[in-house]
Amino acid sequence: MVDTDSGWDGRGGRGSRGARAADALPDRRVAAPDRGVAIPDRRVASPDRGVALPDRRVASPDRGVALPDRRVAAPDRRTALPGRRVAAVSLVALAALATGCEPGTATGAQDAPPPARPTQAAAPSPTRTAPVTEDAKPRTVPPPSPSASTAAPAPAPDPTTARPDPEPSTAPPPRVLMRTGSESDRVRELQARLRQIGHFGRNPTGYYGSVTADAVRSFQAKRSLPVTGSTDEVTWQRLLAMTRVPKAAELRPPTERPLAAPDERCLKGRVLCISKNSRTLAWMIDGKVVSAMDVRFGSEYTPTREGVFEVFWKSRDHVSTLYDTPMPYALFFSGGQAVHYSADFAANGYGGASHGCVNVRDKKKVAALFGQVRTGDKVVVYW
Repeated sequence: MVDTDSGWDGRGGRGSRGARAADALPDRRVAAPDRGVAIPDRRVASPDRGVALPDRRVASPDRGVALPDRRVAAPDRRTALPGRRVAAVSLVALAALATGCEPGTATGAQDAPPPARPTQAAAPSPTRTAPVTEDAKPRTVPPPSPSASTAAPAPAPDPTTARPDPEPSTAPPPRVLMRTGSESDRVRELQARLRQIGHFGRNPTGYYGSVTADAVRSFQAKRSLPVTGSTDEVTWQRLLAMTRVPKAAELRPPTERPLAAPDERCLKGRVLCISKNSRTLAWMIDGKVVSAMDVRFGSEYTPTREGVFEVFWKSRDHVSTLYDTPMPYALFFSGGQAVHYSADFAANGYGGASHGCVNVRDKKKVAALFGQVRTGDKVVVYW
């Protein structure tokens, strides 16, 4: 039995049900117009939803252009799905209406160069203008701060301006007038002038020794002169400008120390009266002092003998055979002990001692004494 109501006619195909299903398709299109023809109604009913799609086409024009290509490449799909193609075209039209411009205007905008690109290329960017700003630093960058100026290395000085002109090495040194070992009246004047201003603490002797050299160094240092200890022309002229001409008593005082009261053994005859206490020698004739001079004596190991003696030998240019020491103007009175000139005494003063002799530091005085004293004259050494 065949069930005619089920639509199956028993021939392998669908019967009336299949026919009804096929016939019902138009009804479904009418019943559900939104899947086919109803798309324009949705566009009119909901224009706001259609407006958003044209923005996508304008923002991405390549997708809008690709639609016709897809239609040509797949015509069967276009034929098979007419509703989807109509829906896409309708959405594009709605997008154009929503943006307020024609689709042709959008296509023309795609052909023309984007207006934003030339503007961005012309506008200066930080990376492009950095080199220009660096090149234009003198006009746009403020001057460097003092700290930057000080941090910058200083230019090397010009060697021609850094060196004094004339060079000290090429300038001739001032001529030396007096130095250690000199002996003259000018040395005596030098000593007297230095004593006037407090640089020489004893009477002038006329001999340029270590004491005089130290006095000259003191003067040179105080006047910002080259400290050499020798008296050159510059030092001498500066000293002359600061002092007066020495008097005779300043140049040749009788002694550095005051004479002691003479021993009573010295009051008669021709006597060399020598006092260890005052460290002076007085040449006396019948109790009258003819000349006086400073003297020094031997050390405690080689003391000068005391007592009354007489001159037994005179030697003008004597040299000690025992100590190999010059003893000019020697007046021997006791063995190898004599009154004579001592260059060491003239140079170093009382800082040294003799080997028992009576040293005199004023060469001119002892030379004059040598000429006046005779062999056999009395010598008195006492305290």
